[in-house]
Amino acid sequence: MSELIVKDNALIQASYTLDLAEQRLILLAIIEARNSGQGITHDSLLKIHASSYAKQFNVNDKTAYTVVKDASKGLFDRYVTYHDKNPKNGKDRSFHCRWVDKIGVEPDSGIVYMRFTSDVVPLITRLESHFTSYEIEKVANLTSGYAIRLYELLISWREVGKTPTYEIDDLRQKLGVNPDQYKEMCNFKVRVLDLAIKQINDHTDITATYEQHKTGRKVTGFTFTFKQKPSAKAVAKGANP
Repeated sequence: MSELIVKDNALIQASYTLDLAEQRLILLAIIEARNSGQGITHDSLLKIHASSYAKQFNVNDKTAYTVVKDASKGLFDRYVTYHDKNPKNGKDRSFHCRWVDKIGVEPDSGIVYMRFTSDVVPLITRLESHFTSYEIEKVANLTSGYAIRLYELLISWREVGKTPTYEIDDLRQKLGVNPDQYKEMCNFKVRVLDLAIKQINDHTDITATYEQHKTGRKVTGFTFTFKQKPSAKAVAKGANP
C-alpha cells in the first residue's frame, strides 16, 4: 500500500533548512497521523518507530533509532519561514515559526515522539484541494535533502509542468542551502542542482531539466521543466506482444 504525503503549497514554497533525516522524520510523522486515524492537531503527540524508518528508507535496523533520535533533537531547533498576505490590507508578510514544540524518546521501544507547533499544523494536513500530494515511495530512495526539496517544489507545479523563474537567492533558501555553502555558481550547480536532478530522474516518477537565466554574464535565476514518466502499466500495455 502506497503512503500518501500531503503538504500545503505555502509550506512547500517556504524557505527552511532541514537535513535528510529530519525531512524523512516529518514524512513519517505525517504518515503516522494518517494511518492512526488521529490526524494532526497541536495536541497530537505523534510517535515514529525506528523500525518504520529503517524499513521505509532502507536503513540498518541497528542505527535507525540513533538516526531518528538525533533527527528529532535537530528538528526541535529548526524553524520554517512562510509568506502570506494580510487579509485586512492585502500586504505581503512573512512569519518564522518552529516545526515542533515537544519531542520525546522511548529507548526500550525504539520510539520517538514529536508534536508539531500550532502554526505548522494548518500547513500540514490531509485532503484539501489546493494541496500537493505525493507518495512517500517517490522520495524514499533520494539520499540528498536538496533532491527532496526540489522534487516538492517541482510537483507543486505539476499541472503546468514548469516552474516560474526562481531568483538564485530565493532558490538557495528554498532548497535549504546555507549562505556560506557553494557560493561559486559552478559548485552550486554541481553539488546541488545537478545532484538533485540526477536523483529525481533516476528514482522518482518525473524527469526534470533546468534552464539558467542571466543578467549580463551573471546567472541570476533558474526555471525547471519536468514531465511524468510513463507508468509501469502504460509501458506494459504499449509493449510488443
